[in-house]
Amino acid sequence: MRPTIEIIVAPNGNTRVHTKGFTGSNCRQASFFIEQALGKRTGEQLTCEFYQSTAQQQSAQESS
Repeated sequence: MRPTIEIIVAPNGNTRVHTKGFTGSNCRQASFFIEQALGKRTGEQLTCEFYQSTAQQQSAQESS
């Protein structure tokens, strides 16, 4: 999947930034400039992709 940043604007003006196709904390780095432009972050919901890559990295380090 190609990395994508989706910005959803609700009718009341609230925005939501959704990243897809990123591994680990790369999603935070990719969307940082958008979050800064939109203002204060009110919450964060991490996807399974965030945790999967972390587990994969740990497995690789333990095997070395």
